[in-house]
Formats: sequence, structure tokens, C-alpha cells
Amino acid sequence: MTTTYQDPEVRRALRALADDRPSVRLKAALAVGTAPDERFVDALVERCAVEPEFFVRDMLTWALTRHPDSVTLPRVLAELDSERARARSQALHTLSKIGGRRAWPALTRAHLTDPDDDVARAAWRTAVLLVPDGEEAALAAALATQLGRGGQETQLSLSRALIGLGDVILPVLDTAATAPDPLVRAHALATRRILSDPDTGFAYAIEEAKRVVALDGAPGEGH
Repeated sequence: MTTTYQDPEVRRALRALADDRPSVRLKAALAVGTAPDERFVDALVERCAVEPEFFVRDMLTWALTRHPDSVTLPRVLAELDSERARARSQALHTLSKIGGRRAWPALTRAHLTDPDDDVARAAWRTAVLLVPDGEEAALAAALATQLGRGGQETQLSLSRALIGLGDVILPVLDTAATAPDPLVRAHALATRRILSDPDTGFAYAIEEAKRVVALDGAPGEGH
């Protein structure tokens, strides 16, 4: 539900943040971030949920980081359960900038497996940044359930997230490399290849992995 703002200054800023021109919205977000004022936090968060331009959304997030975490964090966390995918995605992105480990308990498996690819990618990136020491293996196991998902951009995002956890991902990649689904096996092999050789491009690694999987056939066929 959209908040009704009584303060004229806040209403003016809100109108600018909702202007039809992206350049005006960008300037408004910059202005709010340059002169932080807690009265603007709700307006910034609400605009994040509907802003169509990536560069404006990024400025909105920056403006939020300029306000006290004690004010922004509860408001951003509330957006994680929004019905709007863009709101969930941008909230996750903002948490990666302001949340710290305090936000970790709010990041659930539902976010890591969100049906919207943009939300899931944001959750993967944020989870790797926020994961507490000792929780990396559990996170790797959760992320591995998404191997083989989506197109190349989504698969690259997941591989980057997994690789960000380091060698703790090796057991889950080994398991995934024997999965019945050839897409999962190929994605696991490609991720392991990049982990061992970071200079390998993802497109090359995934195509090479697909060829290996095709030659090997289905697990258990016996070649």
C-alpha cells in the first residue's frame, strides 16, 4: 500500500521520483541521497519497487545507503515478501549494500529459489555476501539445487555465486555432476572448470561441459 505523505517537501520529492523522465528521477534520487532525511526513506523504498530503469534503481539504492541502517533495514526487509518481483529483487540488492549479517536470517530458501530469475539472481549474489562464517556449505547445497536453471545469463549468475563461496562447493558440484538431468550435470561441470581456471569464459566452459555430458550419456547407462 502506498504511503500518504503530509509533508510538502516529501510530496515534492516523491513527484520528482515518479516523473515520466528518467533524468528527473535520477536527479531526484541523487538529491535525496546527497542530503539524507529519514522522512524520505519510505518514498525511496516504494519507488524501488516500481522503478523501470536500472540506473535510477541503483541511485535509489545508493540514496538508501546514505540513511541510517536502523531506519532503512526494517523497511527494506519488509519488501522481501512483496508480491511484486521487482520489489523483492531490488530489496535484495539493497540488502547487499546495507544489510550486513543482520539481514541474513531474512534471506530464505524461498528467495534463493524464487520463480522470477531476476529475484533469484539477486538473492544468490546477496546470500554469498551476507553468509555468516560456518554457513557456507549449507548455502552451497541450497544454491546447487538451482543448477541447470534458466538461460546462460542466469546460469552464469549462479556459477559466480557458487564460486564466490570457494572450495566448499566442490562436494555439491561432484554430486550434481552425476545428476539425471544433463543440464544440471553440464552446469556443475562448467562451474567446477571455472573454479579451477578462472580465466575460462563461461560460454566456452558450458559448451565444453555439454559436449562431455552428451558423450558420457545418462548416468548408469554404462559406456
